[in-house]
Amino acid sequence: MCTVCGCGPGETRIEGAEKRNGKAGGAVHSHDHDGHTPAHHHHDAHDHGAAGHGHDHHHYGTGPAGTSVPGMSQARLIQLEQDILSKNNGYADRNRQVFADKGILALNLVSSPGSGKTTLLVETLKRYAQTRQCYVIEGDQQTANDADRIRATGVPAIQINTGKGCHLDGHMVGHALDHLAPDDGSCIFIENVGNLVCPAAFDLGEAHKVAILSVTEGEDKPLKYPDMFAAADLMLLNKVDLLPHLDFDVSTAIDNARKINPNIKALSVSARTGHGIDHWISWIDAARIMQLAGHPVLNAAE
Repeated sequence: MCTVCGCGPGETRIEGAEKRNGKAGGAVHSHDHDGHTPAHHHHDAHDHGAAGHGHDHHHYGTGPAGTSVPGMSQARLIQLEQDILSKNNGYADRNRQVFADKGILALNLVSSPGSGKTTLLVETLKRYAQTRQCYVIEGDQQTANDADRIRATGVPAIQINTGKGCHLDGHMVGHALDHLAPDDGSCIFIENVGNLVCPAAFDLGEAHKVAILSVTEGEDKPLKYPDMFAAADLMLLNKVDLLPHLDFDVSTAIDNARKINPNIKALSVSARTGHGIDHWISWIDAARIMQLAGHPVLNAAE
């Protein structure tokens, strides 16, 4: 069990892994599990001393660990989380060093399921991949549907299926990089599993997290899922072509995100109409310039 998020110990599968290691199936085990029962969210709040506002509001995140697991102390939860994240951070640091050495810009795209991030990424690649070499790492629990959509644009992509896992981690991304073998000076888009909770905690070695928020989700999403918006450098408000049909206030959504993260940038985009895509690509270019600033060879060649 991953005690940071409670996801199960299902096998992770990375496309093509079996061709390298000679094993059928290409399974990669990314987490150490300690045999404890996964955290199911059906406990009685009163058993854990959770603070509540009346009898219709139970809060399980009030302890030092920020979560509750039956039969496990807050101290044990904190220690397990520290152990898991420390191991992940080691893999992320290796990925970050690879990106730095090769002058690669890596962006971690995070969102709820259904935010439209794959469609937005496809439209981005149709423009951006005309001038820059791009690669994509796709994360989903099952299927290679999204990787197939990316490859249809001509951009190399690899699918990671996380099984019961609800996020990518540094180890998975490192294996994907081995398979992709990206060129120096390229751009890698990592499309994380659709989840606004767990991917916030796991560093992949990326330069930036980019949070995609669909205007169909509500202006209060940043307040409900603060860790993700605190970790993101950019928020893309997607599907703005639907605004005439919704009661969604763009300014309120941005204000809510900045209550959590005063430094977060925000752009409005629509994959369907192309609105704001040029501004998004300009942001990518600016991030790439910063990534190359310390690279003596590639920076000089620009």
